Amino acid sequence: MSQERETETEKGTEAEADGRFRALAVGLPAALVLALGLWGIDRGGIWRDEAVTFQVARRSVPEIWRLVHGVDAVHGLYYLLMHPVLALRPDEVVLRLPSVCGAAATAGLVAALGIRLAGPRVGLWAGLMYAVTPLTGHYAQEGRSYALVGAGVVGATLLLVRALDGGRAWLAYTGVVGVTCLLHEFAVLVLCAHAVTLVVSGVSRRTWARWVGAVAGAGLILLPLVLVSQAQAGQVEWLPTPGWGSAERVLRGFVVGPKGVVFETGVVLMLVGLAARRVAAVALPLMAVPPVLLMLVSQVRPMYDDRYVLYALAGAPLLIAAGADRLADRILGRIPYVPLAGALAVLVAFLHHLPLHRQDRAPERRPDNLAAVSALAAGQIRRGDAVLFVPSIGRRAAVAYPEGFRHARDIALRAPGPASGTLYGRETDADELRRRLARADRVWVVAEPYTLRSDWRPRNPTERAKIMAVWEDFVPCEQYVRGGVTLRLYERRPATVLPLTGPPRRERW
Repeated sequence: MSQERETETEKGTEAEADGRFRALAVGLPAALVLALGLWGIDRGGIWRDEAVTFQVARRSVPEIWRLVHGVDAVHGLYYLLMHPVLALRPDEVVLRLPSVCGAAATAGLVAALGIRLAGPRVGLWAGLMYAVTPLTGHYAQEGRSYALVGAGVVGATLLLVRALDGGRAWLAYTGVVGVTCLLHEFAVLVLCAHAVTLVVSGVSRRTWARWVGAVAGAGLILLPLVLVSQAQAGQVEWLPTPGWGSAERVLRGFVVGPKGVVFETGVVLMLVGLAARRVAAVALPLMAVPPVLLMLVSQVRPMYDDRYVLYALAGAPLLIAAGADRLADRILGRIPYVPLAGALAVLVAFLHHLPLHRQDRAPERRPDNLAAVSALAAGQIRRGDAVLFVPSIGRRAAVAYPEGFRHARDIALRAPGPASGTLYGRETDADELRRRLARADRVWVVAEPYTLRSDWRPRNPTERAKIMAVWEDFVPCEQYVRGGVTLRLYERRPATVLPLTGPPRRERW
């Protein structure tokens, strides 16, 4: 009897230790992402995409609702979620905190998924690798929805695995998939990855029926967004057709290190991990199917961007961890310190790419810095000076940081964004703009770089009128470049000086 009690005690102790290890395997990656996300979160300025979140989420709920019926419906739920967040404190740190939390949750969920598929060791390593991947840190500090979408996708994948194992998770799976797709419509591609998982796993007809029912339920949740967003497809017309370079960039971004020995080691381990069937059946489709499908569709109608399929990143560390686990089994066996050795290897990979993490926390790593533009404007614009934004989306600096433009007259603006149900307001027509400019002696032009090219020919009549009126009636006097934007002062042309004939060239405009 005493021996039986001792055996039961030993089993209980082992189970308790295993439970602590599992909790550590989930909690440690999440805590690491939280720490890395908070490191350098205050970059000293937001860039154009974050500025959209910043200005829209601070509008009233009716104003947000009105906006998404005309533009940006794909981000509507995210704006509504960010509305109470920015109501607490409207600054760039608070703007990015939900993304930090989303990335931390994703790291923990990746670890939990690894534990479910292959055990605590694989879960720990996969979660840590996800945490130190530079791409994770980049989007953990973006005031956009992509990190939250990643958490939703990995959470849905974990629920799918639980359902396949016999758990009662189908209803939760439906809800998580539906809400995640509302956060970003392209998250729906994960359902194609899940379908591949079901095919590879050889599930029963009954399981297929349950999955199809869950997908149908998620589709009903998503249907209103699909109907509204179809009319807004022109928002992604600027995207180029992806090529082999896009595929290579995704692969390098998904592996722990985008170059050098860390990348090469990661690819080798990923290939070894394909032999772990249970992990590969889930992780490989998750990593490959969404990017590949979106790239293929984009050959006909370009709509691909790396961030739209950021959630697929979760598949790579699972495969790499599974490969490392198989090699460790063959070489080292199940000795106690193997999990620690793997964690130290991930730390070495992180230290190897620490310069990349540091660079990514500099404002210069984003396309522009609207705080720097506003600060420049504050130092140069006099009270009463006219300001012309070319094109109208250049107004985002004034919307995000109005302090720098508080003395200026926005000479083309007819109605601001909140009142007009638009992102950057409605501008006056070309004739009225010319009349307004006729009364101005000094005009500051805030120009995006591409508008200064000689081949830029805007379709909008007001945009064309801005260029022609400034070129014909004003001469450039001063120019400053800051934060990815050009600020140029024009003064009225003396009556005796005539403009050259022909359309404005880059050096004149």
